[in-house]
Amino acid sequence: MAHGHGPGRCRCCGEEAAERGAAWGLYLRIDRQRLQCLNERREGSGATVFRPWEERGDRSQFVESDDDEELLFNIPFTGSVKLKGVIVMGEEDGTHPAEMRLFRNIPHMSFDDTAKEPEQTFNLSQDPLGELEYPTKIARFSNVYHLSMHFPKNFGAETTKIFYIGLKGEWTEAHRHEVTICNYEASANPADHKLEQITPQTHFIS
Repeated sequence: MAHGHGPGRCRCCGEEAAERGAAWGLYLRIDRQRLQCLNERREGSGATVFRPWEERGDRSQFVESDDDEELLFNIPFTGSVKLKGVIVMGEEDGTHPAEMRLFRNIPHMSFDDTAKEPEQTFNLSQDPLGELEYPTKIARFSNVYHLSMHFPKNFGAETTKIFYIGLKGEWTEAHRHEVTICNYEASANPADHKLEQITPQTHFIS
């Protein structure tokens, strides 16, 4: 239902925006120390596109491809993720990526590895405002600890530019398996091992 807006900020719209921003909070669960972006022109720029939803309009932060139009992100998470949706924001021109291919749980992917069949492929539309959400097949992305995003082509430019990537979903803490430490005796203590008298002639190891 439509509602009027006073001179101040609409409270319900503000709450709605806050809820939407929280939904796109998986960037907080990325292990940034191990995040990789292959073929980025400026080192470290790929990591800048994963930021708060409210800051997606910051045009000073972006990644641009280097040798050709391809980009490949390797995104490790700090736990297990159920990925539900993706936003990809670029320019309204030929530099905007035209296709996105998602792979799950293949750490350290290279461009050679992108010959594999992806879990899901999307044909992208130009989205300069970061408004288009691409829903994933949740059954295929319900236990993701590493996400790879391959952008193989754009809308005709020599290089690809991405300003923001939003990841929506749920995060759960990784289950760490307890390590069992076994202590072995370096040398047997005769007092702990009472041996019966053994007759050499009748007991032997073949």
